Amino acid sequence: ADTMRKCLLSFASWALLFCCCSWITQAEVFTSIGQMTDLLYTEKELVQSLREYIKAEESKLAAVKSWATKLDALTRTSTADPEGYLGHPVNAYKLMKRLNTEWSELESLVLQNPSDGFISNMSTHRQYFPDEEDKTGAARALMRLQDTYQLDSEAFSKGKLPGVHSNVILTVDDCFDMGKTAYNDADYYHAVLWMQQALKQLDDGEEAVISKVEILDYLSYSVYQMEDLPRAIELTRRLVAIDPSHQRAGGNLRYYERLLLKQFSEQNQAQDQDQPASEEPIQLGTYMRPKDHLPERESYEALCRGEGVQMTETRRSRLFCRYQDGYRNPRLLLKPMKEEDEWDSPHIVRYLEMLSDKEIEKIKELAKPRLARATVRDPKTGVLTTANYRVSKSAWLDGEEDPVIARINQRIEDITGLTVDTAELLQVANYGVGGQYEPHFDFSRRPFDSNLKLDGNRLATFLNYMSDVEAGGATVFPDFGAAIRPRKGTSVFWYNLFRSGEGDYRTRHAACPVLVGSKWVSNKWFHERGQEFRRPCGLTEVD
Repeated sequence: ADTMRKCLLSFASWALLFCCCSWITQAEVFTSIGQMTDLLYTEKELVQSLREYIKAEESKLAAVKSWATKLDALTRTSTADPEGYLGHPVNAYKLMKRLNTEWSELESLVLQNPSDGFISNMSTHRQYFPDEEDKTGAARALMRLQDTYQLDSEAFSKGKLPGVHSNVILTVDDCFDMGKTAYNDADYYHAVLWMQQALKQLDDGEEAVISKVEILDYLSYSVYQMEDLPRAIELTRRLVAIDPSHQRAGGNLRYYERLLLKQFSEQNQAQDQDQPASEEPIQLGTYMRPKDHLPERESYEALCRGEGVQMTETRRSRLFCRYQDGYRNPRLLLKPMKEEDEWDSPHIVRYLEMLSDKEIEKIKELAKPRLARATVRDPKTGVLTTANYRVSKSAWLDGEEDPVIARINQRIEDITGLTVDTAELLQVANYGVGGQYEPHFDFSRRPFDSNLKLDGNRLATFLNYMSDVEAGGATVFPDFGAAIRPRKGTSVFWYNLFRSGEGDYRTRHAACPVLVGSKWVSNKWFHERGQEFRRPCGLTEVD
């Protein structure tokens, strides 16, 4: 009977894994740094295949040979430290663009006089290439980073990110593609910023495939959508001066001028026809970013930048560090945990040396094959779905599948004094380019979702940091102004519910976008059932 039960459990595990894998669509493949590293090796193999093809037809493919030399140097750098390379968001974006667009252009060139070996290699790998949605997703991620960390387009185009020195650049064509992505989303705020940067670099003498007319066409209309008529007119006039036969620009110019004249007439002001609009480049902050769904957007992003942290000296004086032995737990008596207070109320603690490097690598090894786009539960339907405000990939690990996971579960139970019998599986998450999780509650608000009726609400959160992050990626609490930075091997712990069972709404928190680096975390969510004598109820709502 025991043998049969083990076989059935094993079969069920494989069946579950197969089902989980089947949910990963092509558009979801590239939302974590861990999985994107495979693309670098794919690209390296393509470069090697390309060089063999060049040897065969060197005289005809001089242009392709130059291309291959450039990529050869790039892939040597990228594969030397894949996660470090992809940790820079511009590298990740350009990888998406190369594999989505530029390699396809190269394939067309090769097909003019096909080489069977090279084309066969390209065809084999094409099924794993990022698609258009992946490329636009990477572009949107850069814009999300731009907003959160208040970085202008020029800083990005020159690879100047906080605390990072890099020679990674965005070309005129890269900036144009960024602006076009925003334009196609009707996001004219970002379209202006990136089209303006493309125009600036083109005016500075940089060579490009895209023309100034095309840039001005998109830029002038985007500026009009931002309700800046004088500047829209000035930009459209520049376009018409270059290409007088541009019918759309000519029509737009007449329309803009009539609108501006009407505005002056309604305001009873004389219009000075000779006073030109400003020709200064449009900088970050020239226009207001449109409001969105998140009420605490400004405070959340300020905390991500390290601004607005409410840690006063009085509050700091109430924080201590100590050795924690889990109330004389035998497993912690000889080596107690190092515990530090991160915040006083609500009480948040950090545990040092919680996970070893070896344990972290094992967790990542187990999680990588089954990473899938993280989901959230729709509050109206109760159905799990992906959401733009949560950009990461996650996997769930059971303690029965590996001794390392079982050991970590036991350690978490010993430290917290809470049982893991009714806790959720260990969730592992890897954040990709601009990966984030906007402000949310870990607990469910009444009425409970059906999946919480058996074991109760999420009582507490135990969060493990499994990597250092060069820039960004903090865990922030906008309600009371706390920001907790990732530190590899450490963990943070807090209660989501008061002792009464009521939700502690102060614990609304967020994972800030990763600016530079690769962020790996794992977490354990404890549920109420089984904790009745480990954390007894209080007498008031806020005990």
